[in-house]
Amino acid sequence: MSGRESNSQNIDLHCHGGAGYYFSDPNPENVHSAISFHKSHGTSDLLASLVTEEIPILKEQIRRLIPFCLDKSIAGIHLEGPYLAQARCGAHEPSLLKSPTLDEIKSLLDVGQGHISMITIAPELDGAIEAIGFLRSRGVIAAIGHSAGGYDDAMRAIGAGAQLVTHFSNGMNKLGDGEKTFATALLYESDIFLELILDRHHVSDDDVRTIFKHAANRVVFVTDAMAAAGQPDGEYRIGALEVIVKDGVARLKKNGSLAGSTLTMNAAISNALALGLPSEAINNSSSENARKLLG
Repeated sequence: MSGRESNSQNIDLHCHGGAGYYFSDPNPENVHSAISFHKSHGTSDLLASLVTEEIPILKEQIRRLIPFCLDKSIAGIHLEGPYLAQARCGAHEPSLLKSPTLDEIKSLLDVGQGHISMITIAPELDGAIEAIGFLRSRGVIAAIGHSAGGYDDAMRAIGAGAQLVTHFSNGMNKLGDGEKTFATALLYESDIFLELILDRHHVSDDDVRTIFKHAANRVVFVTDAMAAAGQPDGEYRIGALEVIVKDGVARLKKNGSLAGSTLTMNAAISNALALGLPSEAINNSSSENARKLLG
């Protein structure tokens, strides 16, 4: 293990669980196990990410995580949904996805008692631009992703105050899909931060190099880890969806789509070193940029 890996001052803004458990688990001991796993594999602090659920269930999951925020076990909560595009639902139940309303977002923030740090929204949805502006005004990171939107949707979101892209190049078009797209707007024509799942499966090595060539100071390494992180291959679930993990790669059973990862921050940094990325860029991506976003 390199000195950079063992430094462990790395912040993961997008992590759903590990050690066999999700942060939505009703048993606090299981949640502690997931946190401890990541903190023993290169993460110093993290946001606990929750996937799309019915709003009453999501609120109960938020309530259960508040004690972990209060005792500083986690830095806050990330809601990855339900305000996502059905066409780019990934490992989220499409029937539960919806457009955001300010009243509903306010009710979620109220339940979170100041501990919801980030919400992901697809910017092309009805009400999304207003919601992004509202989140920015409340000091909540407005992330955009799981989007079927185009170039103009990306630029409107940035203008409204979006600060971060959820797992760039996943849950959206790829860099090779055209010259004026959601992805190219974010990479080439903005200064927004870009989450990157550097497991060498979610984003091709060539695209990783392109991203660092044009946005080395804007990358934020995340794991997007699901329960299988640190566990053997086999069958798992994300919410109601069945997942198969083979050779450490998690995919939905129904269609083979990537379903989170089994990545750790130490492994992400090792992959970055193997790709020959500059040490300063690796440090910014694993630590400093996330620190700036969290304030």
